[in-house]
Amino acid sequence: MALKQVSSNKCFEGFQKVFEHDSAELKCKMKFGIYLPPKAETGKCPVLYWLSGLTCTEQNFITKAGFQQAAAEHGLIVVAPDTSPRGCNIEGEDESWDFGTGAGFYVDATEDPWKTNYRMYSYIQDELPKLINANFPTDPERMSISGHSMGGHGALILALKNPGKYKSVSAFAPICNPIQCQWGKKALGGYLGPDASKWEAYDATQLVKSYAGSRLDILIDQGKDDQFLSAGQLLPDNFIAACTERKIPVVFRLQQASCFCTSGYFFIATFINDHIKHHAKYLNA
Repeated sequence: MALKQVSSNKCFEGFQKVFEHDSAELKCKMKFGIYLPPKAETGKCPVLYWLSGLTCTEQNFITKAGFQQAAAEHGLIVVAPDTSPRGCNIEGEDESWDFGTGAGFYVDATEDPWKTNYRMYSYIQDELPKLINANFPTDPERMSISGHSMGGHGALILALKNPGKYKSVSAFAPICNPIQCQWGKKALGGYLGPDASKWEAYDATQLVKSYAGSRLDILIDQGKDDQFLSAGQLLPDNFIAACTERKIPVVFRLQQASCFCTSGYFFIATFINDHIKHHAKYLNA
């Protein structure tokens, strides 16, 4: 599959690049950011996939999070895809900020008119890694995943639905129990239809209750002053309770910070080095 380089910038002796490609899964052009550390010039490196949140593109994380220095030090390739298909000319795709464009929710839609293009789960789980492994010096056996908000939800469900695929998982302010919050009900209902039992396949709290795969060490940072935490959109307590019941290790850190709007990436930038170290511990083991 052909890649078109959109940009390339030297950064901490590595390169921060952006590429565009035609996605077979999403039936549209997609962009992704990729950081190639200095070690990628001489050998294969592990890969950390980062999934961004509502309204974001591939640009938010690569320009605001400040992860590149830590990624260079630990020899990690970091891939940051877009959050949804774009330009699909679907009626209603641009009507709201929390559904449609910029809000793919990392599911495979089954409802018209979304099911042809909105297949972000399969894109992240299958198509994108194959593309990355075919074109860059990666070690396909060493892969981890992380994300923020909607992307934290995506990271958790991908790790839980694919035991052993990812060496580690982490998240910033993830939507932990979408079948119980308004964001989740809107997205899952719109993409998957009114049968709420079908939504459980994309709910981290539900998935962890039946998880029986290899050990998964989870790190979550949450801002105490996050308005969406107090509004009941994130529901981390439900996820932590399910992990505790299943004896799945989860480190949950409630930080003196907010997570969203203008402060979101200040929060991520403050703790991103901890998350890079968390993943490097497993990827470089």
